Amino acid sequence: MGDRPLGAGPDGLEPQDPHWLMIRTAPGVDLDGSIRATLTRGVLWPSWVLTAALIVPFGFGVTVPPVVQYVPLVASVLVLGLPHGAIDHLALPRVRGQDPTLRAIAGVFALYGILGVVYAVVWFLAPAAAFALFILLTWAHWGQGDLYALLAVLDADYLSTRAERALAVVVRGGLPMLVPLLFFPDWYRRVANALISLFALGSTASLAWVFQLDTRLALGVGYAAVIVGYLVLTGVRAGARSVWFVDAGEVALLVVFFALVQPVLAVGVYFCVWHAYRHIARLLPLEPTSRAALDDHQLRPALARFAREATPLTLASLALLGGFYLLVPNPPADILGWVGLYLVLIAVLTLPHVAVVTLMDREQGVWTTGR
Repeated sequence: MGDRPLGAGPDGLEPQDPHWLMIRTAPGVDLDGSIRATLTRGVLWPSWVLTAALIVPFGFGVTVPPVVQYVPLVASVLVLGLPHGAIDHLALPRVRGQDPTLRAIAGVFALYGILGVVYAVVWFLAPAAAFALFILLTWAHWGQGDLYALLAVLDADYLSTRAERALAVVVRGGLPMLVPLLFFPDWYRRVANALISLFALGSTASLAWVFQLDTRLALGVGYAAVIVGYLVLTGVRAGARSVWFVDAGEVALLVVFFALVQPVLAVGVYFCVWHAYRHIARLLPLEPTSRAALDDHQLRPALARFAREATPLTLASLALLGGFYLLVPNPPADILGWVGLYLVLIAVLTLPHVAVVTLMDREQGVWTTGR
């Protein structure tokens, strides 16, 4: 996999230490079996169990007050959610098999500065359009994250063409972004209003057609057809049936989850324990010491190292949240308003983050299929 051993490095490891004799080239979508097993047990299984566990009470009609629904999103400020993109400046050089030099880090910071500022300006000038872009961008990005997990962790051999992988992105990203709209349109509208009204009161009127019954029925029928088509196509092509069953099971699990669980809670949980946690799992093998820990079936040291690296820019992002509070024309006055402000920050950071992840996809061959 690599071309030369590294020299003495962090944590006091010497060149002769087997935990430091790691490859220089970052892994692509073909992870070692031991690393794949560690990530399946420590990352995928917790997301399945927690998602399934939440379905049970809501399936019996349990509801929770809004203040409880907000807990996962509020927690995501420091746990998993916001931090998952906080080492992009290290991830991009590492995925290229390079040391994170000042020049490489400055390049990522410049990317964040340019794209983030441009998108922030769009929020001030056309907040309804900015919100629609946020939904579409998140749809693509969360689907993008699940695609990597399917290829690298689950080894989904049936996704052998770019078209099939693009279809997987559409299906997976639509689960958290579209299903809540179909089943909880009033909540979806409230959240949209919470974001947009920070910049212009009453601007959600231009999006009213999205929440109408006929629009949602058309979207639901079309999306259901896409899901069925995806599962049939991949089921026919699947060599490893067990992997396809996991893929289909995840899709079914998330459809039920987002159809039953109140949406702010559901999206907050998904953001933390599904999308963000899986992205962090993608980052861990890029760092040699963490990769060695994963190869030894030790997830906790790798996560601890990630947390140390992510802390500085996570805290810096919180300072940006304070800046938004001072700049928006209509500052938040309640908890939903603060959640809206936080989501605008996430939106502004998502655009450059997607650019970084797209570059990672290219380096790791996510879309390299030959067809």
